[in-house]
Amino acid sequence: MKKRILSLVLISLLILSSFNFALGVDTNQDEIKTITIIHTNDTHARVLDGDGILGFAKISTIIKEKKAENPNTLVLDAGDTLHGMPIINISKGENAVKILDAAGYDFMTPGNHDFNYGQERLLELKDMSNFSMLSANILDESGKSLFESYQIVDMNGVKVGVFGLTTPETAYKTSPDNVKGITFADPIEVSKKMVEELKDKTDVIIALAHIGLDESSVVTSKKIAESVDGIDVIIDGHSHTTLESGMMVNNTLIAQTGNYDKNLGFVNIQVKDGLVIDKKAELLSSEAASSTDLDPELSAFIDNIKKENEPIFAQVVAKTDIDLDGTRENVRTKETNLGNLSADAVRAASGADIGFVNGGNIRVSIPVGDITFGKVAELFPFGNTVQVKKITGEDLIKALEVSVSGYPATQGGFLQVSGLTFEFDPTELSGSRVGEVLVGGNALDKASEYTVAINDFLGIGGDGYEVFKSYPIYAEFGTYEEIFANYLNTNGTKGIDVSGRIKVVEKPQTVEPQPTETVDEPVIEPVIEIKIPETVMNETSYTVVSGDVLWKIAVKYNTTWEALAKYNNLANPNLIFPGQIIKVPVIDVNPAA
Repeated sequence: MKKRILSLVLISLLILSSFNFALGVDTNQDEIKTITIIHTNDTHARVLDGDGILGFAKISTIIKEKKAENPNTLVLDAGDTLHGMPIINISKGENAVKILDAAGYDFMTPGNHDFNYGQERLLELKDMSNFSMLSANILDESGKSLFESYQIVDMNGVKVGVFGLTTPETAYKTSPDNVKGITFADPIEVSKKMVEELKDKTDVIIALAHIGLDESSVVTSKKIAESVDGIDVIIDGHSHTTLESGMMVNNTLIAQTGNYDKNLGFVNIQVKDGLVIDKKAELLSSEAASSTDLDPELSAFIDNIKKENEPIFAQVVAKTDIDLDGTRENVRTKETNLGNLSADAVRAASGADIGFVNGGNIRVSIPVGDITFGKVAELFPFGNTVQVKKITGEDLIKALEVSVSGYPATQGGFLQVSGLTFEFDPTELSGSRVGEVLVGGNALDKASEYTVAINDFLGIGGDGYEVFKSYPIYAEFGTYEEIFANYLNTNGTKGIDVSGRIKVVEKPQTVEPQPTETVDEPVIEPVIEIKIPETVMNETSYTVVSGDVLWKIAVKYNTTWEALAKYNNLANPNLIFPGQIIKVPVIDVNPAA
């Protein structure tokens, strides 16, 4: 009897199945399916957590949790990942590949800095990775793609096509030697071909692009979205743009996380009957993920990399026959020999007219003797790369004004210089302090253009250098620590002595008297002996700002400049500096009242 009932059930199921097939009904397509994309970009080898950075051990935990919640999850990286920090640079990118593999990444597209070890090394890294490197517009001399153009992934019946794009700016945003013989085809035209290739094979099309949204770029991801129909999502990088909830352009959702894994990106795509019906982007910040546990396996793996690196960090990479002064108070206020050496190194590596290194980037002094790789990494710990911008002489003066605007206070933006000498007068108002400027021994021409080697932090307006921000990148090179060690090995310390590259000219400042009713030009008498009344009950203090003179401060507090000079023991009342504290006596002139 049981067998007979079972047979009837099976027959009924077969009939129902045949009925559905005859009507063309696909039961798998009736439901809404969600495809989740987890993405990063421009991590620049920030694999360790801390200081506002998620770190890959924490990212790995989140990836595992999300894949458990939704198996239809892809993990993508939009480039500039394999180079940047010593823990990765020391292995020429191999450690980054291992970490991305361990974290569960599926696809990556190469960014310009991923070529920093040379194209041959990048192709080696591609071959050793379990994730796929995709780029449809990187062509060799014969016009053949160096990387796989795209892949199609079946996710519970939803076909997802992912193709890669790399910015054509790579041709000059890495060392030209790294991309010899390579052509970067037009991303817009390549994207049109990719959509044409994928549209009949897939339900969802994703461009994994190291292109960016910087308007100074010839091609942006926004222009691609405007020019190419059919791309559902662009997972973007390169411009370090933080898009909290993405950017919708021509029905294409553009998503980007910023940089340095400060945020982790998520895109959820809803698909029904083979059509995308919704897509949303969001970011998880490092602060919001502060309580997330580190993946113990990946954390142990990274710790093991650190341990393996210890002998390498102990290796001697250079020597110095003099003490190199990187004292914080010095490199942020005046010329030092280590500042000169650093600026010489970036100028030589880039071939620029001028080299600048902001004092805040120099973190330690180096004593006479052997210099280890670890010490160089400690000297320049930020992984900053060198870039060249071509700017006018007029804007060069503006940059120098920013450099000395805070003097004599310490300022991270104080510039150590090479190829240039200048003088400044701290008694002048901020913005009008810079005097004579010589470039290559010749007087600066405001109308001429000069190539200036700076770091990528200054290039985007860091430390107040908005003047650099508007200029496009003319060329781009390796990291400070690499360039510094190579230069020191080749050139030694010759010619880096403090020799007047930066000169402080302190002209006496004319102290103006208090305004009076008299029409005649008032004459300031020498400082006279002023007896402070014994009825001083208290004192307050005033911090000098740019443009202050002593008599103006005196007016604020209903006293005289002579009284302030005496009370503060000012040897020269004509010379006060921004940031200086002036003590002001508070006097009860009629205590009996």
